[in-house]
Amino acid sequence: MQAQFPTHRKLTMSAKIGANPIIWSNDDMPELGGETPLETCLAEAHSAGMEGLELGNKFPRTPDALRAALAPHGLACISGWYSCELLTRSAEDEIAAMQDHLQLLRAMGSPVMIFAETSNTVHTQIDVPLSARPVLDSQDWQGFARRLTIVGDAVARAGLKLVYHHHMGTVVQTPADIDTLMRLTGESVHLLLDTGHAWWGGADPAALAARYRDRIAHVHTKDVRPAIRAQADAQDWSFLRSVLNGVFTVPGDGEIDFPAVFRNLPGYDGWVVIEAEQDPARANPLTYARMGRNYLARTLHDAGLLSCRHAS
Repeated sequence: MQAQFPTHRKLTMSAKIGANPIIWSNDDMPELGGETPLETCLAEAHSAGMEGLELGNKFPRTPDALRAALAPHGLACISGWYSCELLTRSAEDEIAAMQDHLQLLRAMGSPVMIFAETSNTVHTQIDVPLSARPVLDSQDWQGFARRLTIVGDAVARAGLKLVYHHHMGTVVQTPADIDTLMRLTGESVHLLLDTGHAWWGGADPAALAARYRDRIAHVHTKDVRPAIRAQADAQDWSFLRSVLNGVFTVPGDGEIDFPAVFRNLPGYDGWVVIEAEQDPARANPLTYARMGRNYLARTLHDAGLLSCRHAS
C-alpha cells in the first residue's frame, strides 16, 4: 500500500514545506482573491499542513504585528519577494531602499531574501506578450551582476542569503540567462530554483538542480499544464493572461518530474515552497494546497529529504 502523509500529523524533516499566499490571493493581479481575508489564508495554510508562509500584500509589515498574525497558526515567516531595480539605480541606493524589507525578514528569523529585477519587467502587464520581455546585452549583464553581488554581500552581512528568482517576463528567464547570472555573480548571490518558471522558460529544473545545487538556497514548486503552456507560447500570451488561463498548478498536477529535481538536491535542508498562480475562484485554494503538500511530502520522503514518523 502506498504510504500516505496526513496533513494533521507531525513531520520530522530536513527540508521544510511551506507555501506562498499567491495560492489564495495574487500580488500581481490583486483582484484574484482580493476578497479573501488574510485570516483565511493563514488558517487554511495551517490546515493543509504548511509549516510557514512567504509574505504577500495582505501581511502586516512590522515584526510584532506579523508575529501576532502568524503565531496562532504555528506558521513561520519564510521570506518575502523584493522587487529590485538595479538596472536603473546603484547598489548603494538599492541597499538603502531594501532596508525595511530586509530588517523585517531579519527580525522574523527568515533565512533568505527573495530578489528579482523588475525595473523593466513585463510580467505584471496583462496586455504585453512575453515575447516583449527585456533582454540584456553583455555590457548590461556585467554591470547588473556586479551591483547584484554588492547587494548580496550586504544581505549576507545582515545574516540572510540573497536568493535570485528567475521569472517569466524578466531579464532572467531562459537557461542562458540563469547560467549568465550564476557565472557573473559572486558567492553571496544564491539561486532560487523555481520549477514552474524554469520549465516554462525552457530549462529542465532537474538539470538546474544538479548544476547549481551548491548555490540553491530556496525552492519554489509549481507545476505547468502542458496544453495551456503550448497555447500560451503559440499565441504569444502575456504572463498574466497565461496565469488566468491556468498555465500553473501545484506540484504533481502537471508535467514536471519533481522526483528528479529532488534527487539532484541531496542534503537540501531549506524551504520547499508550494505555489499555484491560479484564479482561486476556479481552483479552490485549500484543495490545491493540500494536494501540493501531500504530493511534496511523498516526493521529499522518497528523495531522502524528509522522514515521516507517522506514515500509514
